[in-house]
Amino acid sequence: MKCLLLGAGYATRLYPLTKDRPKPLLPVAGVPILQRICEQVFKVKGLDRVYVVSNHRFAGHYYNWLRDYQNHRALPVTVEIYDDLTHTPDDRLGAIGDIQFVIANGKVDDDLLVIAGDNLIEFALQDFVAFAQTKGTAAGLKDLKTKEKVSLYGAVSVNKQGKIVAFEEKPPKPKTTLVSIGVYYFAKAHLGLFKEYLDAGHGKDRPGDYLSWLHEKIDVFGYVIEGNWFDIGDIDSYNAANEMMMKGAP
Repeated sequence: MKCLLLGAGYATRLYPLTKDRPKPLLPVAGVPILQRICEQVFKVKGLDRVYVVSNHRFAGHYYNWLRDYQNHRALPVTVEIYDDLTHTPDDRLGAIGDIQFVIANGKVDDDLLVIAGDNLIEFALQDFVAFAQTKGTAAGLKDLKTKEKVSLYGAVSVNKQGKIVAFEEKPPKPKTTLVSIGVYYFAKAHLGLFKEYLDAGHGKDRPGDYLSWLHEKIDVFGYVIEGNWFDIGDIDSYNAANEMMMKGAP
């Protein structure tokens, strides 16, 4: 199994913090977000490689981070940086484009765990992976318990078997309290669908759009995670996450 961490965005909503540094390398309680994700990813059984995809502007930052990380500790699996060669938000490949870029250039021929590089995840990824491996392809979900903030995310509806039956990106009037959290597991047999999606001219940026298309093609299951998750979307959410982690609070 392989893992891909998405880090090629430009995070303009976090300017000036991300004007000269990629969002996944922002420190939270002194530790880069990406490094916190890696520590969770390394606990997953059967993982043998981690890819980090970057735009060209920030590729050097990731190489420096990886060098320092490797000097700090012996990494249990190989971590590779992939530069998608884009320079600005205008020519970016988008999240789906970057996934296909790594699949093609890394010759990925294995099940693939994909995680957005701005996720603070403090839950057991192994439980999600174990579930996904019995289903084929799955998305990590969080129950927000209330519909108040669901419109900020991708709203997901599942049936009694956990199969995704509806997906709506940032709905003004959500019908569910479940949201997609940017953690996905794609079976090896389904990786070719990324190219099919892009070749058909669909939006290349938002994973939610892909998930909406994908669940009409194949069975995609949702797994509701138990544990802490924090989406770093803007300066307020970054400051709140940093403050909480500094205090050791969930």
